[in-house]
Formats: sequence, C-alpha cells, structure tokens
Amino acid sequence: MSMSDEHEALLRRIHADLIDGYDEELELEIEDRSIDDVIAGVDPAADTSRRTERMRYFRELFRLQGELVKLQDWVAETGQKVVILFEGRDAAGKGGAIKRITQRLNPRVCRTVALPAPNSRERTQWYFQRYAPHLPAAGEIVLFDRSWYNRAGVERVMGFCSEDDVEEFFRSVPEFERMLVRSGIKLIKYWFSITDEEQHVRFLGRIHDPLKQWKLSPMDLESRRRWEDYTKAKEAMLERTHIAEAPWWVVQAVDKKRARLNCIQHLLTQFDYHEVDKPLVDLPARERHDDYIRNPVPASMIVPEVY
Repeated sequence: MSMSDEHEALLRRIHADLIDGYDEELELEIEDRSIDDVIAGVDPAADTSRRTERMRYFRELFRLQGELVKLQDWVAETGQKVVILFEGRDAAGKGGAIKRITQRLNPRVCRTVALPAPNSRERTQWYFQRYAPHLPAAGEIVLFDRSWYNRAGVERVMGFCSEDDVEEFFRSVPEFERMLVRSGIKLIKYWFSITDEEQHVRFLGRIHDPLKQWKLSPMDLESRRRWEDYTKAKEAMLERTHIAEAPWWVVQAVDKKRARLNCIQHLLTQFDYHEVDKPLVDLPARERHDDYIRNPVPASMIVPEVY
C-alpha cells in the first residue's frame, strides 16, 4: 500500500469514528422516527451492507436496553446493590458504553460517578474514602467511569504516588472489594481493551472534531506517549486484583459498537433477574372548571423560534 493509500485509509477511519460519535443523537432520535428513516437521513448513499449493519446494531441495542430496563426494575424491586467499574486506556470507549447503558434508565436508580482528581484534603485521606460515599444503597446501580483503580494506572504511571503507595493498594484492594461483596454489593469490573493503532486513530479524531476536543487533556497526550508504561501497569493490575469475588472482564473494544453490545449482553448475564409485574396504568381524565382561565405568557419570556 502506497503512502497515499495509507493516508486515504486513515482519513476514512477518522471519518467513520466521527460519524460513530454522532450516532448517539441518532439513537435518541429514533424514539420519534423509524430506524429506516433515520438511517436514510444519515447517509442516503450508504450501500446495502452498511445500512443492514447499522439497522442490526440499532435493533440489538434497543433490545438490550429493554432488558436493562427490566434489570433496573428488578434491582429496585428486590433491593439489590450493584457497582460496575469501567476501566481502560483513554479513548477506549468506556464513556460510550456507559451512555448506552444509562440512556433509557431512571437516574434515581442508576447513576454514573466520574470523580475529578483528588483535592489536597482527599490526598491525605484513606485512599478508598472518597469513593465510599458513592457506593449504592438498596435498589441502586452505580457505574464508576474510572474508579479506585486510578492508583494502579494513571497515578502510578504519572508518578502521582510512590511505589510503596501502589504496593499498599495491591494489598488492600482485594480485601476492600471482598468487604463490599460480603456487605451485599454485586461488584463487576470491566477493562476496555484497544490496540495502539486504534487509540492513535481515535486521538486524531478528537483533535479534528470540535465537539470532542474537550476530551483531550495534557494528561491524555502524555498517556499516549507512555503507552508501554500503561501496558505494564495494566498487566500488573489485572494479575494482582483478579479475585474470585470480583473478577476482571476484558471487553474487546476496537469496534465500538460491538464492544457496547457485548458489554451490555455480558452485564445482563451476571444477574438472575426477571421482569417485574407492574399494575396497569389508567390515565385519569383531566378536571375542567368553568372559572379556569389560562393567562397568556408575556412575549418577552418566549424563547425565539429560530428553528
């Protein structure tokens, strides 16, 4: 393959990655339109195989999201406590998978935790202390977009902690997680795995997409340079924290759509849930009173109808 062909192939991959990001809005749009209409609107010139692939993805996604709603109802009804950790390199697709999981769920039952870097006070606390307040009560699902495993990853690679700190973490985390499980929490840990080349392409996509540039931080760029250091840190983490009570599950994430579907499908298999019976909903008739008058809204308060 010539340099020109390689360049064209790279541009096509970046373009495909950008389109994939916009699918988030299309998935929501399908609530008011048919799958065929949305796909036709996205790419009228798409070939048959591409259209078929997209339709299959959307149909499977919506089917799985329907099962997630059943799981959510069962968790709330039976008082389950669920924690799901999402770890992986920058641009591995963790956030995209989390969005698809939570997209149709009740935020009062299922919430996402994405903590910033610890402040000066938190850095002096017991390491797990700032994560504990976010653990679930009965009937709740908590998804951690990165978790206490920051210590085994970014903190270790970037030198934000000492090797003694890391060693203490490896001694403590199995016991910490066993305590969570003994307390009745179902703990599931996912590592999203991508290749060196795929991360390179996704970072280029973020650089060239104005809607995603905010996702790139100096830390992300430095992590790209230290790919091999992160690999060593990841291997040590998986080896020393893969325990029977809370094993690691690796999601092959080079293909984002497949990764989302496979992750959700696997997540559902971790529970012996069932559909919760619900009473039929009877919409009551609205009361009407002769003396009711709806006052007009002042024109100055109306949002301009630009569209």
